[in-house]
Amino acid sequence: MRNSRRQMLGALAGLASPILARAAGFPEPDRLLRIVVPFAAGGGVDSAARLLGHQLGKQLGLPVIVENRAGASGTLGGKYVQTSAADGYTLLFSAATHIYARQVLKNPPYDPLNDFAPIARVGEAPLMLVIAPDLEARKLSDVLAAARAKPEAWTAGIPAAGAPSHLATLLLARMAQVSFSYVAYKGTQPALVDVAGGHINLLLDSMISLLPLAKSGKVRPIAVTSTKRSALAPEVPTLAESGLARYTYASWYGVWAPRGTPADRVAALNKAINAAVTEIGRAGGFSALGVEPVAETSEQFQRFIVAEVAQGTELLKASGFKPE
Repeated sequence: MRNSRRQMLGALAGLASPILARAAGFPEPDRLLRIVVPFAAGGGVDSAARLLGHQLGKQLGLPVIVENRAGASGTLGGKYVQTSAADGYTLLFSAATHIYARQVLKNPPYDPLNDFAPIARVGEAPLMLVIAPDLEARKLSDVLAAARAKPEAWTAGIPAAGAPSHLATLLLARMAQVSFSYVAYKGTQPALVDVAGGHINLLLDSMISLLPLAKSGKVRPIAVTSTKRSALAPEVPTLAESGLARYTYASWYGVWAPRGTPADRVAALNKAINAAVTEIGRAGGFSALGVEPVAETSEQFQRFIVAEVAQGTELLKASGFKPE
């Protein structure tokens, strides 16, 4: 009797996927839904994408895989999605850097705003400001006073052009009315190593990436960019409470489909992704990544992107940045 019951439950589970998929507007319930991450496996973007992919498969009743297509500053994976069929079965999961391809590349392979259909913003995470451990500064006011006194001596690492770290550092300099000398790097790790070694003075980047060295004392944490202190580092104040009252900034993740994806498919994906994100947040899946879940409509995501690009473009232009 017990075996029969198990067999019946197994049969019902097998029927659930096609029913869920068709109810969500996906006519081919056995077809693979592909989430493309334009960065290497193992990083923050990839980890968040895999959490989403696992839960999204449950929400939609579709088989879901996460595929890494790294290269060309994230545009290799972006190009793959842009040129895929606009049917909702191939999606791009990327970070905020995706929307600045036209601002940071001389010959971008696509227009991020017009060649993709925004589906959903998944989550956002604070950045952390750290300084070299041999510096005397202990708080933000010390850093800013020292930078104002000797602006030529203060160097800030820039891990990637157009990344949240870059734009957040430019915004910090503007709001605090200080000047830094910027040093470009290829990624967070080499920039972080140089801060720890005292070769540059400061770095403002993803908190989750900087936290291990900050906790170990190899770099000195000064502040975080969120509106409230992070549960992962409650001893570190926000920039706002440290003297820059209106300063907040976040890195974020989002999902896009190729331009021309039908509106009903976009709506179905947005609903399923929001449900998946809510469940991941409830279960604490994003906590270890320092990510706060975000649930909004595709229209809200589109408006958010437009506002972000406007602010970022102005900051880059004012700093004299030139695309490479």
